[in-house]
Amino acid sequence: MSLDLAPVHPPTTTTDADSTTDAAATSTGDTRAPLTPNALRAIVRELAERPDEWIHHVRLSTDERWYRRLVADDDHEVWLISWLPGQSTGFHDHGGSRGAFTVALGELEELSLGGPDQGLLIRRVPAGTARAFGPEYVHDVRNTASGPAVTLHAYSPPLSSMAHYDLRAGGLVRTSEEGPEQW
Repeated sequence: MSLDLAPVHPPTTTTDADSTTDAAATSTGDTRAPLTPNALRAIVRELAERPDEWIHHVRLSTDERWYRRLVADDDHEVWLISWLPGQSTGFHDHGGSRGAFTVALGELEELSLGGPDQGLLIRRVPAGTARAFGPEYVHDVRNTASGPAVTLHAYSPPLSSMAHYDLRAGGLVRTSEEGPEQW
């Protein structure tokens, strides 16, 4: 997978009054509370409306999804990701970070597990749609469309790890974990 690091230029952020201090933030010495999923959703939506700030970074890779970190701040980060048809993340978590993503161009599909009565949930995520989630969320995002897609993702606190899972008859089974050194 290719990774380019862009100069850090934080976007305008919106915070919610209901942000609370997170144990992960205080254990690392960072006293800033993580941003809420709604605040992260606002960040990716606002940035998606300003394509002149990110479109020139987009690359398409036939090997794997291409990604680039656009913002690295103490309390959040923002990633730009491109997807060709057939590319996916597989089921993964965000290491305890809250998150949000928006489809800026194209269309994706998101899979997640609902409660015991819901089973596997499959959501179509067209351009202009934003999804936000809490620190325990596990999902699989994939491009099942016939053309490329481009997304913007925000995480708070910044990602420190991601675990990967296989979906089996009994549910999700953790298979591996990766850290920033693999990104």
